[in-house]
Amino acid sequence: MKVQHWRFAKGLVALGCLLAASVQAATVLERVSAGGKLVIAHRESSVPFSYIDSQSGKPVGYAVDLCLRLADVVRKKTGKKDMEVEFVAVTPANRITMIEQGKADMECGSTTNNAERRQKVAFTIPHFITGARLLVKSASPIDKVEDLNGKKLVSTKGTTPLKAADQANRERLMGITIVEAPDHAKAVEMVEKGEADAFVMDDVLLYGLAAGRPDPKALKVVGRFMTTEPLAIMLPKNDPEFKKLVDEEMRRLITSRDIYPIYDKWFNKPIPPNNTVLNLPVSYLLRDFWKYPTDQVPF
Repeated sequence: MKVQHWRFAKGLVALGCLLAASVQAATVLERVSAGGKLVIAHRESSVPFSYIDSQSGKPVGYAVDLCLRLADVVRKKTGKKDMEVEFVAVTPANRITMIEQGKADMECGSTTNNAERRQKVAFTIPHFITGARLLVKSASPIDKVEDLNGKKLVSTKGTTPLKAADQANRERLMGITIVEAPDHAKAVEMVEKGEADAFVMDDVLLYGLAAGRPDPKALKVVGRFMTTEPLAIMLPKNDPEFKKLVDEEMRRLITSRDIYPIYDKWFNKPIPPNNTVLNLPVSYLLRDFWKYPTDQVPF
C-alpha cells in the first residue's frame, strides 16, 4: 500500500511539473487568449522614452505610447477586448532578465539592440537611433572624452555607454575613474553635486534628463558620438508569433507615417512634468533607416 501511495504521489508531482512547464511555455498570444494580461516593462527616468510623470504618477513617454499601440494590436489578434495591461518598473540592470525570464512581455524604454543582447532576447524595429555623449556642468571645460583624463566619469549600471567608456578607458590608458549609478536620475545628480565630472549616456536621454532638472541651463551635452545606439522595444527571444505581430505593427506605423505624430508629441512639443520642449526633429540617420524598416541592425 505504501508503495502505491508513493507512486501516486510521484505521479502528482510529475503532473504538476508538466502543468507548470506548459504554463511557462505558453506564448504571449496564447496566454492572453486564455484570459491573461499583457505585461509591459517601463523605466522610471528615461526621458522622453519611458518615465514616471510626477504629477500623475503613471509611466509615460514615446516608447510607452508605442507599446500601448502594440497592446491594441494584441487585443485585436486575440479577440480579448478586455485584455488587461500591467506595467512593471525595470532598471538598466534587470530589464533584460525580466524579459528573458518571462516576467514582462515587452520592455518599453531606451534599450539598445545589439548582438550581445540578442543572445538572450529579441528586438523589434528601432524607434530611435542615437549615440553616447557627455553631460557636464555648463561651466565645465570638458568638451570631449579626452578631456576626462584623471577625472571621474559616471554612467548607469547595465548600459552600453558604460561598457564603451570602460573599454575606451582601458584601451587608451586614459586614467578615468568610472563609477556606476543605479539609474539615470542619480547619475545626473552626481554631476550636479560635483561627485562626477561627466555622465556618459545616449545624447537624447541626456537632453531629456537635463530639461527636467530644476535648472536645465546649468548642464550641457558635449563631445562626439562614442557609440551608435539603435533603440528598440525588447521582446521574448523564442516567441516568433508574437514578434511577427509586433514587427508588422511597427512596420505599419513607420511606413504609414503614423509614428511621426507620436514622435513629435515627445520630441517637438511640451512634455510633462515641466512642459519642456526638447526640439529634436527626426534625424537624417533615423529617417533613412525608416525608409526600409527592419529589425536587422548591423551592431
